[in-house]
Amino acid sequence: MRVLKIGGNELNDPEFLPQLAGWVAETTGKGESIVIVHGGGSDIADMQTRVGLEPKKVDGLRITDADSLKIAQMVLSGHTNKQIVTALLLAGVDAVGLSGVDGRLLTAAKKTHPTVDLGLVGEIVAVRADLLLNLSKMGITAVISPISLGKDGQAYNVNADEAASAIARAVQADMLDFISNVPGVLQDGQVVPQLTAAETETLIAQGVINGGMVPKVQGALTAVSQGVSRARIVNLAGLLHAGGTVFSGQ
Repeated sequence: MRVLKIGGNELNDPEFLPQLAGWVAETTGKGESIVIVHGGGSDIADMQTRVGLEPKKVDGLRITDADSLKIAQMVLSGHTNKQIVTALLLAGVDAVGLSGVDGRLLTAAKKTHPTVDLGLVGEIVAVRADLLLNLSKMGITAVISPISLGKDGQAYNVNADEAASAIARAVQADMLDFISNVPGVLQDGQVVPQLTAAETETLIAQGVINGGMVPKVQGALTAVSQGVSRARIVNLAGLLHAGGTVFSGQ
């Protein structure tokens, strides 16, 4: 099984979803199962601004109060999720959209941060892998919004990279692809095709990997360290043509 994580910004490109859906149709047609996890960052920020809320982030994590959570749920589990499902259906892929809340697919706990209160931001503590595996056996591609449910009955906004990593570990995925607007880890303007965990940590310490790329590579490393065979940071062109940066445990 392969897990794809789609960044929200990519969905603003009108050519992205049709091309991705075509690739998914071709890949699943060859017998490979795919689970898609998506973000929706720019659309969430736009909607927050429209209703007079100021988007705030710390270390790539969106600070989420109750009103912001409502917007995140509306955008992620509603508009964005169904946008992706529709594109897949039009390409001939049997797809169903879920949030982490549905069927208690993703269980979250409040995420702590050393300097700020993130509000209703969660981290995944359990994944109902059997639900995803059963959908896969039926030939259905699951499209997952990372909004998740706590044991306390509270919904939490979960970073989509972290949700994808947790899902990939739970289903023992062969590959976890983080699809974004960057072709991979860049060093001196060139994509680094492969990195070990140790090499990656060195590049982070040197500042070569920085900003929003840090949680992506950390998610990839965590997934690999906990049982995912390989993880990759890649853009759509790299996905279509076997590019990107592949991370392995050694």
